[in-house]
Amino acid sequence: MVVATCLIALELNGIQSLKEKRSILKPIITRLHREFNLSVAEIDGQDAWGSAIIAMAAVGNDKAHLHRLLEKSIAWLETYRPDVPISDYRIEFL
Repeated sequence: MVVATCLIALELNGIQSLKEKRSILKPIITRLHREFNLSVAEIDGQDAWGSAIIAMAAVGNDKAHLHRLLEKSIAWLETYRPDVPISDYRIEFL
């Protein structure tokens, strides 16, 4: 069994409130979960308006497949949500 995780640092420019931040992050988290069957959550920076850290996780038996899945989800985020730039991401395996 392989557990793959991905931490993504997002830049949220021009956000004026935590409510506005949630209105941007919630659809992203829901869509990543639905499209790629990943567990997704905001894990840090909940009180910061201009940034967010989200984590994605998947379990499987093929490390290469999980890596492709996480890379594909990052590419989706860059393509379909250019208004939320990724400042950094890291994929790890347990």
